[in-house]
Amino acid sequence: MTMFGTRTVFIATALVAAQFAIAAGAQAQSSCKWYAATALKQQQSNEQLKCNFTGLGWHADLGRHLQWCKGVSPDEWKTAAQERDQQLAQCAGK
Repeated sequence: MTMFGTRTVFIATALVAAQFAIAAGAQAQSSCKWYAATALKQQQSNEQLKCNFTGLGWHADLGRHLQWCKGVSPDEWKTAAQERDQQLAQCAGK
């Protein structure tokens, strides 16, 4: 392969990698928006059901939920949302 051909392949590979990184970032941002909206709905249920849950995940600050989500793995924010769902279900069942 010529130097020109090698350079072209390198540039094409770098462009594809950049596109994947952009797509992954957009998906993560979309996922965190879902997480934050879900966390707010869960907090509203907490208040409506008078469950009185408190702590790091129990608040109505959208920005804090978004920031937290962006700093953790998808498994971690999914687990947090599932745990709040379970707590709300237990509270509602009382």
